[in-house]
Parts: sequence; structure tokens; C-alpha cells
Amino acid sequence: MLLTVQGVDAYCYTGGKPFDAALPTVVFLHGAQNDHSVWALQSRYFAHHGFGVLAVDLPGHGRSKGAAKASVEELAAWLLELLDAAGVAQAALFGHSMGSLIALETSHQAPQRVRQLGLLGSTYPMKVSDTLLETSRSDEQAAIDMVNIWSHSSIAQKPSFPGPGFYAMGGAMRLKQRISQINPAQVFYTDFFACNAYANGEAAAKAVRCPTLFIFGLRDMMTPPRSTKLLTSSIAHGKVVQVDAGHELMAEQPDAVLDALVGFARA
Repeated sequence: MLLTVQGVDAYCYTGGKPFDAALPTVVFLHGAQNDHSVWALQSRYFAHHGFGVLAVDLPGHGRSKGAAKASVEELAAWLLELLDAAGVAQAALFGHSMGSLIALETSHQAPQRVRQLGLLGSTYPMKVSDTLLETSRSDEQAAIDMVNIWSHSSIAQKPSFPGPGFYAMGGAMRLKQRISQINPAQVFYTDFFACNAYANGEAAAKAVRCPTLFIFGLRDMMTPPRSTKLLTSSIAHGKVVQVDAGHELMAEQPDAVLDALVGFARA
């Protein structure tokens, strides 16, 4: 589904069903150098089981036009405009990595618009090493290689992976390369810069009152579980679920992630 947000096209995958704003809406927010497709299993399941689904392509990513936003605050403001364009008064926001910061900041900017928060592979502060930040600007393919290795717990597929013919690391690599091909304006650097610069996370977390779910990968090297204490202590009422995966937990443990999200959304 194409919407017009800030004067340009904004794409939302609706899970294979026409979007119905009268249903409970779930918004899926991807991470750096990704698009809506990282939520393929989860978004389709929700769309076919009683929810309205908006799995967005952030500005400058996938099918959404415009420049990539340089701050989490700008991305949250964009998301609120997208909800207006879709006719959605309130939604559950499920965000992965950078997307989790966008969900968190959106709940701070407009708490009345957020019914539930699902924060996956999240941490605060979400600092990016100087080496990775500079590499993403000077040698994007090298940065893609680095992140792809660090984001997976192993090169072997997990038992819950979709099946023969699928390769998690290869798929993640090609997606990041495709984003580079679609938009050569250093999207990876812009995304990492936004994560690294975001400074409102603690205040936003302390202000959260809606039901919140954290899903962490036990072997996540990008946002390791030990780094999440500030976030989880600031949202003390949040429920924590851990899955045997790295940072790409929706791909490595799709069923476990889906089960946790569905149980949370229906609670």
C-alpha cells in the first residue's frame, strides 16, 4: 500500500490482506539498511489473524521515497504522519533495532497513539563504534559484511528456519546490498548516525505507560543482553522474552518471535 507522507510515497506492506483501519493495527518497524521484508512471517500471520498490518519501509528504504532521516526524532514524527495518512488513531508498534528506537520515541511524542510497544534487539544508548560508523561512510560493502557477520549467531540455520533453499546470512546480505542499489546516498551511515546520536531514550523509556514487550537474542553481539539494563529498568513493567538467536532474531527464530508477539498482542 502506498501512502503520501510529507509529499512523497511511503510504502507499507499489509501482509497479503487489504488494510482495514477498523481492525487493531500493528505497525512493524525495520532496522538499519533493511526494509519491511524482515518481518515477512510475522506481518503475514498478523494480517491473516484479525489485525490490520502496516509493515513500513522507512524513508529512503525499499519502496518509500525521499531521503533517509538523520534522527530518530524525525523518524518518529514521520511515523505519526503515516498513521494519520492511514487513518489510524492508535496502534501497537513493534520495532527491531533502529526501529525499536523509533517506536520508543513515537510513544514519547504521542503516547495516546501507542497501544503497545514491542522492542526487539533493542538497547539504549544504541552506540555505534567509531570504526563501524566511519566504515559505513567510506566503504559501505565492508560495513555490510561486518554487520552481517555480527548479526547472526552462526552460519548454520536454526531448526525453525523456513526450510531448504533459504539462507539467513545470504538473504540479509542481499537485502542490505539492494538498499544500497536503490538509494546510493549512504543510507547505512545515515541510519547508524541516527542510532548513535539518539539521546532521548532514557526519558522516553521512563515515560512509557503502555504494555511493553522486550525480545532479545541470547547471542546478540550488536545489542547484547547485558547492554539492555538501562532500558529494561526504565520500563520496569515490561515483559522480557529471550530467544536463541543473534541480532537477526526474526530470521533465526521466526516462530519463537511470532509466538511471543502474538501472545503479547492478544493479552
